[in-house]
Amino acid sequence: MINKTGSSSDTIKVNFKVSFLHPRYWLTWTGLAIFFLVSLLPQFLRHLIGRFIGRLIYTKNKKRRHIVLTNINIAFPALNTHAQHQLAKQHLQWYGCALLDYSLLFFASRSRLNKLVYIEGREFIDRAIEKNQSVIILLAHSVMLEFAPIALSFHYDCYGSYKQSSNPVINWLITKSRCRYVKFVISREQGLRKIIRELIPRQLLIFLPDEDLGKKNAVFAPFFGKEKATLTTPARISKLGKAVSLPCFSYYDEEMSKYKVVITPPIEEYPSSSPEDDACKLNHQLEQLIKQHPSQYMWLMKLYRTRPDGENSLY
Repeated sequence: MINKTGSSSDTIKVNFKVSFLHPRYWLTWTGLAIFFLVSLLPQFLRHLIGRFIGRLIYTKNKKRRHIVLTNINIAFPALNTHAQHQLAKQHLQWYGCALLDYSLLFFASRSRLNKLVYIEGREFIDRAIEKNQSVIILLAHSVMLEFAPIALSFHYDCYGSYKQSSNPVINWLITKSRCRYVKFVISREQGLRKIIRELIPRQLLIFLPDEDLGKKNAVFAPFFGKEKATLTTPARISKLGKAVSLPCFSYYDEEMSKYKVVITPPIEEYPSSSPEDDACKLNHQLEQLIKQHPSQYMWLMKLYRTRPDGENSLY
């Protein structure tokens, strides 16, 4: 567990280490210095540069373009080839914007960020809290997903799990930055037990449910009409923690010029006695959110990497 006070006996230290100044990390520090300067740019200029980066990725990075187009072809088969490529371009431009916007996560003040975020659907969280129920925020992998914990942290105590970076400097900075907004984070290596132990009323668990992590702790369920290895973990946590599960999507709203976090009503009859039914319900709810802002969903992920026995790789 990583918390702000560092008082827990199983706390993972996030203190700065002298070893971070080793020459092998100088390139990382140079990149972070540039990232700091990016965080000072006006929003429109940062997004202008981000869209340029996205166009470069689309043009130059055939591997990433192929993954995006494969996913979009599965999710939106009714679109013709030109429309699918246009959506892929839009997505990668938003991805480029998000890469630069994450500089705000590291370097912007809380007061500045508070002005940039907006939550729609807080009543569903408040209703659960009034009933003394635990709450799981099932946050879809949008390009702007990191702004959801920030927005929620201004109103609620939040926590979640994370995957450590192989670069210790980046890992230190990301963990330290996230702990500015959430009460604590738990590494995936610490397991499900710690996540459930902290699932108490008035403390929101933020969980990313749509990544393909293989067949372990997963069942196949339709996602945009294609069988996808879908985690059973959210339903298990919800059952063991007697929690309400609220689907969530975070995106940049150009009209509001804010990072908007949309919370939807609890998934009905979730969890049930059937992992397959739970996975279908979860995927269906996420689909409805994604369809509202498809260009900002993370189509760069290999969503259908794991295939049922006998099926070839899609990528």
